[in-house]
Amino acid sequence: MAKNRHKELGLSDQEVLGMYETMLLARRIDERMWLLNRSGKIPFVISCQGQEASQVGAAYALNREKDYVLPYYRDLGVVLSFGMTPKEIMLSGFAKAEDPNSGGRQMPGHFGQRENRIVTGSSPVTTQVPHAVGIALAARMEGSDLVSFVTFGEGSSNQGDFHEGANFAGVHKLPVIFMCENNKYAISVPIEKQLACEKVSDRAAGYGMEGITIDGNDLLEVYSTVKEAADRCRNGEGPVLIETVCNRLTPHSSDDDDRTYRSPDEMTKAKSQDPIVLFGSYLRENGLIDDELEKEINDRIMEQVNEATDYAEEAPYAMPEDALKHVYHEKA
Repeated sequence: MAKNRHKELGLSDQEVLGMYETMLLARRIDERMWLLNRSGKIPFVISCQGQEASQVGAAYALNREKDYVLPYYRDLGVVLSFGMTPKEIMLSGFAKAEDPNSGGRQMPGHFGQRENRIVTGSSPVTTQVPHAVGIALAARMEGSDLVSFVTFGEGSSNQGDFHEGANFAGVHKLPVIFMCENNKYAISVPIEKQLACEKVSDRAAGYGMEGITIDGNDLLEVYSTVKEAADRCRNGEGPVLIETVCNRLTPHSSDDDDRTYRSPDEMTKAKSQDPIVLFGSYLRENGLIDDELEKEINDRIMEQVNEATDYAEEAPYAMPEDALKHVYHEKA
């Protein structure tokens, strides 16, 4: 990365340090959840590792006091940026009663928090896309200038929900940003067996919207692209499809073994593009971080992760008699 790119984008030194810290927080929470899973304490992990720059860069480019986000299951960096806490993430992992996402009813990665405008998703992939379009339509009808931001993997771009949502948004020029985090694998299916076109963003033309493919490992490029897309949406210029090309540094989930379909050489290359390492190097080149500050940031993060883990592990499970609470309408 060139020097002082963040200043050219209007970002202060403190803002980019905050972005770095959020990325690192997402990584450390994710790493802890893998350890908890392997020790038999939590049932499932679906990882954000390798996609933090796409997630945090995009989230910081939005209005985090007004815009709505509809994340997909890997988007730990997005929900942390929008106000979810490590404690709340851990409560979800342990499936405890205080879990704000679902009260311990959903698998981890099913993010939802009304107060921070994080709209809950479901296990069938891509259902969040038409929901995002509906929110954008409501904003248009109410005269609001909020933006609806929805993410999904490249495998989801092959689902009917994506095509129906994108078509409706394009026809009505709705304020939606569709961001595809293309990590090149739909579980074990490589992208060349998923798409006949070269890029996911090629599909945008069919819906009358702008399509852009960028380096998802470059946090500042993601920030700049999403900010421009958000401005376009607020100006009534219609939706945008952004494809961030990134790497999944872990198996698809804790139930997957990616050694059966990814070579060691491929993984070595992917790890050489780790977005946290790349952005850390940028900060060092600009004199914003050194060994002492990096240790201070990491120590502060690990304190949060340890406190969140201890709290969630000791927190109570939901009561059996509450199994149907918030599922069916309750009479007053």
